[in-house]
Amino acid sequence: MALALCLQVLCSLGGWLSLYISFCRLNKHRSYEWSCRLVTFTHGVLSIGLSAYIGFIDGPWPFTHPGSPNTPLQVHVLCLTLGYFIFDLGWCIYFQSEGALMLAHHTLSILGIIMALVLGESGTEVNAVLFGSEITNPLLQMRWFLRETGHYHSFTGDLVDLLFVALFTGVRIGVGAHLLFCEMVSPKPKWFVKVGGVAMYAVSWCFMFSIWHFAWRKSIKKYHAWRSRRSEERQLKHNGRLKTH
Repeated sequence: MALALCLQVLCSLGGWLSLYISFCRLNKHRSYEWSCRLVTFTHGVLSIGLSAYIGFIDGPWPFTHPGSPNTPLQVHVLCLTLGYFIFDLGWCIYFQSEGALMLAHHTLSILGIIMALVLGESGTEVNAVLFGSEITNPLLQMRWFLRETGHYHSFTGDLVDLLFVALFTGVRIGVGAHLLFCEMVSPKPKWFVKVGGVAMYAVSWCFMFSIWHFAWRKSIKKYHAWRSRRSEERQLKHNGRLKTH
């Protein structure tokens, strides 16, 4: 069983690495980060779809059955995601592109997935955490691509930011709090699984503070820009009236 899991993870790692190399060859005029973020976007979309299917259709429901034995589909998805996180953590360390908080998030994610695979249980709630963590990822990558291509300061950029902040607050913080509560009050999950859940939720709050700070600064900047435009319009209108007299 352990050998089979290792082979799945290695295949996953090889697959993500191959995809990254392919993107690098297809986008030779772009940076390495561009290709890495394409891989991240791909993983985000794929993991959202798979984890949503597991949570909402295949089951079991994470809010009522935390600590349940892993299903075969959960194991496959966790191995697929583990391979990705190993690839991305290695890329971030090699290129020194991320801060301590993101590295801590990736490390906790890797340890949490390994823990669920080794125990053979709690894949239900780990899959739910995966869904909540990745649901904002495509938007985050879209924001970066918009900035790189010079289209960030537009209605599309504002819409992406709004959706990102709303989803992060509602799902990772709001729904995440309920999931953590269900995890803590249930007698099934191991104590160290619960500790891992608290750590991941704490990391989400660290991200949340940073996101709210960004959203506040952007809102203030937009408000001042709006006030400035209104003032200019009034001045032009007033000057125009004066000229007619």
